Amino acid sequence: MEKFGFLKKDQIERLPASPGVYYLKNRRKILYIGKASNIRERVKTHFQQPSYRDNIFIEQITKIGYLKTVSEIEALILEANLIKKYQPKYNVMWRDDKNYFWVALTKEDFPQIFITHQPTVSSSLHLVSRIPGRKNTKYKIQDTRYVGPFVDGKSLKQALKILRKVFPYRTCRNFPKKPCLWYHLDRCPAPCLTKSDLAKQIPISFAKMKDEVQRNTKAILGIIQGKRLKVLKKLKKGMKKLAQEKEFEKAAKIRDQVFSLEKVLANAKIFGQALSLKSDYIKTEKLLSKIFDERKFISRIEAYDISNIQGKTAAGSMVTFINGLPDKNFYRKFKIRLLESPNDVAMIEEVLSRRFKHLEWGLPDLILIDGGKAQLNVVVKSKLKSPNFKKIKIIALAKRKNELFIESKKKSVFLKILPREVFNLILQLRDEAHRFARKYHHKLKKKDTFSKD
Repeated sequence: MEKFGFLKKDQIERLPASPGVYYLKNRRKILYIGKASNIRERVKTHFQQPSYRDNIFIEQITKIGYLKTVSEIEALILEANLIKKYQPKYNVMWRDDKNYFWVALTKEDFPQIFITHQPTVSSSLHLVSRIPGRKNTKYKIQDTRYVGPFVDGKSLKQALKILRKVFPYRTCRNFPKKPCLWYHLDRCPAPCLTKSDLAKQIPISFAKMKDEVQRNTKAILGIIQGKRLKVLKKLKKGMKKLAQEKEFEKAAKIRDQVFSLEKVLANAKIFGQALSLKSDYIKTEKLLSKIFDERKFISRIEAYDISNIQGKTAAGSMVTFINGLPDKNFYRKFKIRLLESPNDVAMIEEVLSRRFKHLEWGLPDLILIDGGKAQLNVVVKSKLKSPNFKKIKIIALAKRKNELFIESKKKSVFLKILPREVFNLILQLRDEAHRFARKYHHKLKKKDTFSKD
């Protein structure tokens, strides 16, 4: 049973400034669970700089629970276990199975370790999404062990990267003909060497490497399951046994692993970057709020664009920036349903009307659309039909002169006269929405061309 500390929401200053997990609770149940490198500062941001998500439930909070951990890695693991156990409403509602992350460990002599999305256990074969740039591959469910789910993919990757320094493991799908760079960086034991002619002549090398790799894999498995103390105890016991058997070289290697593991668990920083990036964004946000007359903190901005050639296979895009950075978990694409002649105004109206029906995607703080006054007017009119979106401000950017039209303001503003931070952010949003729309449009066009052949 987790031993949480409890505080009222007006006692935030009494929260520890250390790594750990926290939960936000109303009178009856836990609404949200999060992790932090500094619990006090992270909880403060929910109340003092609420995001689009926070605004939905922050008024319901009556109590804050917290639990300190030794390290950020342990906070990441504990967060995953607690979310799985309690299923908090506002952790679950913004994610589907494809947005969770799992650590996969194959059941082989030399296990492969990689990150994937949630496996479909009911299927006999599961298509595993791998590292970008590599081909997907199929693994039998029963031949692969999955540990998770984890919410934060970036932090999970960073945690495995750190653990790999202590416990080298294999990530390649097939053994290469010769050791790769990871071997030379001491991040992989290079089981590919067992295929060499020399290894075939010395069978003992195969068994020795297998034992080492299996030990490393079990250690990593134990750590990501939250069994740090058990892993350390087992390693120390093995080290002592080897020393008694006068296997001093092997014992020294395990000793170094124990020392390195204790060190990285105490000092590893795996998700501090997100808070620092948010701090960098605060100046830009203040300028945005002033320009667009917004009292609330502008965290989430959605941008929309239409891509078409004479109205054929037209596509719409929605891209999302959170605290000034793109978050592809919230990207969406739309196949335009209009069968009439090209009409940019009608197309952008269709896309936004469809978006306004999806409250489960979360609420933005600001919406940027591609177009001028006509596009702005139809989207505002459509927005007013959706109660949950009525208070969200709409702005439109006309490409030709980079002229910005703002809801409720009669005069437009040229982007070039705005502060550099705002100028850059608006252009990044516009360009990313344009890129994403064009990419989907080309995909539809290619599909349409082949279907006619």
